[in-house]
Amino acid sequence: MRYEFLVTGRVSDTVRAAFPEFDVADGPAGGTSIYGPVRDWAALRGVLARLDALGLTVVEMRKLPD
Repeated sequence: MRYEFLVTGRVSDTVRAAFPEFDVADGPAGGTSIYGPVRDWAALRGVLARLDALGLTVVEMRKLPD
């Protein structure tokens, strides 16, 4: 499975480093897109917890085609 998480604002290099398994790119309307493989539901919950712990606001989450 591959997912994309769109968060508000531009993220710092520290946040980018917290997601080494994902690609991070500037998203639409001043947000940031964090996307890549998520192996299962437990890993998905872990990614969401990591985003929350970093204080990021997820405005959209979607499954991408493989």
